[in-house]
Amino acid sequence: MGKATIALLLSAFLLASCSNNGGSSEAVNNTGNSPTAAPSQEASAVPAGTNDSATNTGNSEENPASPSPQANHDAESSTGGNEQAAEIPLLYHMNKNYDIVPNEEGTPKKVVLLTFDDGPKEAKMINSIIDTLDKHHAKAIFFMNGYRIKEHPELLKLIHERGGILGNHSWDHIELKNKPYDTVKKQIEDVQTAVKDITGETPHFFRPPYGAGGDVGKKVAAENGMLYMTWSVGSLDWEMKEKDSNKTEKLIGNVTDQLHSGSNILMHELPWTTEALDKLLTTLEEKGYSFVDPRSIELKMR
Repeated sequence: MGKATIALLLSAFLLASCSNNGGSSEAVNNTGNSPTAAPSQEASAVPAGTNDSATNTGNSEENPASPSPQANHDAESSTGGNEQAAEIPLLYHMNKNYDIVPNEEGTPKKVVLLTFDDGPKEAKMINSIIDTLDKHHAKAIFFMNGYRIKEHPELLKLIHERGGILGNHSWDHIELKNKPYDTVKKQIEDVQTAVKDITGETPHFFRPPYGAGGDVGKKVAAENGMLYMTWSVGSLDWEMKEKDSNKTEKLIGNVTDQLHSGSNILMHELPWTTEALDKLLTTLEEKGYSFVDPRSIELKMR
């Protein structure tokens, strides 16, 4: 075999070898860039992080496009006291008598709003109250004082974790009606801050101690996106004493004597109220009443 033939065969071999290596390399690259191939974690981490950052900026409290108090109420309603995923529609509003009124024809009007003031006090009572509420598929607003929250933050957490609706009852439980604006503002907003620090949420409902908030109390409540309310039916449980007999019957009688559609019922975190609650709710159900979810109430009075 001549030298020319050997050189020609060697060139052909080397050319074929280079072509095969180039084909393999291209196949690997095509697989990596295939439209159906899953992107690498590193590739997806950058846009995800960018989107999160943009979302956080958009929802910043300092951003003028932040949601309104009612929008925040709607958003928190969608999580429903840590247990309800579906959005809760705003079916009711509060009138000037502090009664609960349906927004539209056809929405049940024979409802009552359950509320408890002056807590949080004791885990035993809180658990008993919420156990009874759960038994009757009911929700209630717990209007709490700041000084009690400071003493027992764990009790605030308990109410929140068990699905109780958080309410603001001022810091020191003083009459606010004739107090200057700065005093009222501090009494109310210090509670907002304390609840936010502990639970991550702020109350949407405000009840002034003794039902006396005055115009300044209404103003500060509105500035903080809260619905201001007193009550329309009082259980008078605060007038009872441990030594009194028939407290359950008296409490139920006090409520049913005033009962009407949309009743906003005032109770307290007290031992006899806790004991009477199951029978009271059963009595209300027997009379055809159901229990309005506070999260379905608009934050603006009509």
